[in-house]
Amino acid sequence: MLRQIRPALVLLVLFSALTGLLYPLAITGIAQATLPYPANGSLVLDKGGAPIGSTLIGQAFASERYFHGRPSATQGQDPNDASKTVDAPYNADNSTGSNLGPTSQKLVDRVKADVDAKRAAGWAGPIPADAVTTSASGLDPEISPATAFAEAPAVAKARGLAEEKVRTLIAAQVEGRALGFVGESRVNVLRLNLALDAM
Repeated sequence: MLRQIRPALVLLVLFSALTGLLYPLAITGIAQATLPYPANGSLVLDKGGAPIGSTLIGQAFASERYFHGRPSATQGQDPNDASKTVDAPYNADNSTGSNLGPTSQKLVDRVKADVDAKRAAGWAGPIPADAVTTSASGLDPEISPATAFAEAPAVAKARGLAEEKVRTLIAAQVEGRALGFVGESRVNVLRLNLALDAM
């Protein structure tokens, strides 16, 4: 019996070391050597070197002076009752979509409320879908150019800027499709707001 168990144990230890230790260390080393910025979370730092966000994870911008990301459906633990959850937008610990379907009254009510809020904030014309719907992760850091341009008048008014200056800034921040055909054009909200602050 020991003859049969020994090879199994040797292989278990060997592959545990290989796939659980050596491979992750090698990949981490290669990533740090070749692509340190994305390997470390694509963090954006302030002038003092403190992180203010990541270009990979959306964050809540509450002020009307800033562009806003997509709505987030992430949740967190209720501080008053650990057995329950509460809405916690952009909670990277609990990345998930809402899983609400098109027949869900809760989804219809939330989207209607978001559309009404956009109209009250001065958005004109059709409201782009990504402005009122959540992404699959709930942490999407980007919006469509249509959403950014739709929000431009409200941001320009809140900052006392000419709308055309804000539209020019948006146009400069638009990222095209990957490889020219994969995905959609997009605007990273954190980068856009940082560029807005730098104006």
